[in-house]
Amino acid sequence: MQRWDGLADVDPGFGPSVVTIGNFDGVHRGHVAVLESVVRAARHRAAAAVAVTFDPHPLQVLVPERAPGLLTGLDHRLELMAACGLDAVLVVPFTRELASWSPERFVEDVFVRALGAVEVVVGHDVRFGRANSGDLATLRELGRRHGFEVTALDDLGDGGARPAGAAPRWSSTEVRQALAAGDVERAAAVLGHPHRVSATVVHGDHRGRELGYPTANLSTADTEGLVPADGVYAGWLHRPSGERLAAAVSVGTNPTFDGVERRVEAHCLDSPGIDLYGERVAVDFLHRLRPTLRFDGAAALVEQMARDVARARGLLLG
Repeated sequence: MQRWDGLADVDPGFGPSVVTIGNFDGVHRGHVAVLESVVRAARHRAAAAVAVTFDPHPLQVLVPERAPGLLTGLDHRLELMAACGLDAVLVVPFTRELASWSPERFVEDVFVRALGAVEVVVGHDVRFGRANSGDLATLRELGRRHGFEVTALDDLGDGGARPAGAAPRWSSTEVRQALAAGDVERAAAVLGHPHRVSATVVHGDHRGRELGYPTANLSTADTEGLVPADGVYAGWLHRPSGERLAAAVSVGTNPTFDGVERRVEAHCLDSPGIDLYGERVAVDFLHRLRPTLRFDGAAALVEQMARDVARARGLLLG
């Protein structure tokens, strides 16, 4: 999949294309359905399948206090989008200047001039242009003016297409709500893949090693992906080399030792001597084992950790 980081990167004379637009945070099953529709339409038309997305998220620029926690970092988002079969993704840097563009200018500069769109695929609730003033009717009028077709897709959820406004629907908001409750299995059901958090492994308190359960401590400074609710989880740790390790993952402040910093720490099963310091790893959350608890001393904690590891091993390795 070709990646363009701005309009200036698009190949001159590119097109024809079938295009969609969105933030695609998490690339959940609804997003995948849209992207696969774009690919099918593009193949039928002998055109390129293209998605337009933004970085950073528009709300992070316009009203940062209302910006949602992002489910995916940009690189992981593009990796998931590429798996849908797209030919190219245009990553538009979102700025206040871009936000001031009229719907007409956005369509003309992006869809028409840059991408040579012959079809634009969107949801019924599409909004674009200054103050989100462009909607589906606007897009259809501009399509008639500039010679591209507009296809509007129904909302999708468990069970298939749903009327506008019906629930439940697959959405990034639903995934965030599931993660806030620690329900990583529901999050995965909406996403169509396990939820992932990635960061660099840094030194922590080394308390896990002292207790016999060494952990990879994920940096809070460069974490990408929304961290789920405090608790202990079973998941997979992915190394840059491609190696995948089964892990019991703790999220929380370590209340037994009066910790205050919220951390993600992964204990790799059956790999006690592994050195991950300095590696940027990804952790996929598959099952929640229990909430975070305060134990009456280290001995009680170690007993529970042994049970957590055994349960994680059973869930992940059988």
